[in-house]
Amino acid sequence: MAHKIVIADCDHNDIDIEKVILSENGLDCDWRKCITEDELIKGCTDASVLIIQYAKVTRRVMEKLPDLKLVIRYGVGYDTVDVPAAMELGIEVCNVPDYGTNEVADHALAHTLCLLRKLYKTNSDIRSGEWNFISTMPIRRINCLTVGVIGFGRIGKQYAKRMEAFGAKIIAYDVREVEAPSYVSLVSFDELLSASDIISIHCPADNNLNLIGEKEFESMKDGVYLINVSRGGIIDEEALDNALSSGKVAGCGLDVALKEPLPSNHPLLRHENLTVSPHMAWYSEDSAQELKRKVALEATRFVKGESVLYSVITNSTN
Repeated sequence: MAHKIVIADCDHNDIDIEKVILSENGLDCDWRKCITEDELIKGCTDASVLIIQYAKVTRRVMEKLPDLKLVIRYGVGYDTVDVPAAMELGIEVCNVPDYGTNEVADHALAHTLCLLRKLYKTNSDIRSGEWNFISTMPIRRINCLTVGVIGFGRIGKQYAKRMEAFGAKIIAYDVREVEAPSYVSLVSFDELLSASDIISIHCPADNNLNLIGEKEFESMKDGVYLINVSRGGIIDEEALDNALSSGKVAGCGLDVALKEPLPSNHPLLRHENLTVSPHMAWYSEDSAQELKRKVALEATRFVKGESVLYSVITNSTN
């Protein structure tokens, strides 16, 4: 059967890159701008390949799209797709897990350095007429610190590589059996919590809701730094608020929140030593273009009967 490629939703200005790649392979796509369940069911009935960004592809949606064979998500996370239902219905699900690896690691590093060197403080002080570093004390030398990386996949490894370049001691924890370079020691979760001066989170949200809560904060060193550029909800935000208030956490960098956008009156935002960015760690012009290319190429491979590279179903069952 002839495949119909449909981009259901994306917030990009255009789909020129996708169209060029598909056209070079004798293919085309429609941009339907459907995001709700009802819009998907009504507007994408003919889709055999469905490309989404924010749209929720539920069992109901999949059962109502009779030709659907593949769902591709613009991005790493795929919690908007009912993967178990897709498996039952014989629908392949793909994401693009590697398009912004360096950007996310760089962003975690940026939050880390801003907090460690207390640039948030000096920026505020200088604008208030205070030209003095006394208020930043104490600042630690990075090569005297231990960095703990929770989740040692693509991004966690790149962050570890960056921090090792500063001379920090690197430890890591992952629920999976992973390989680590010689400069990284794989440890238990509890050991990582108790031994780290800096903790950076790079694990998925699945099965990790409130992974860091009151109990975990109690296990950490006093004055620990915490970074999360992974997914919102991994850190219990109420527990984090308490830890920032008590000084248990000396500083926290967040690119994600449980509910986004983070409201301007959120309790966490009253903390000067919280650096926040709007879920943008993935972004550079280069990564944005790479994402579009990889989505189009994945669709092309599937339509041509080739093996896809980024099967969520295959990777989760290996």
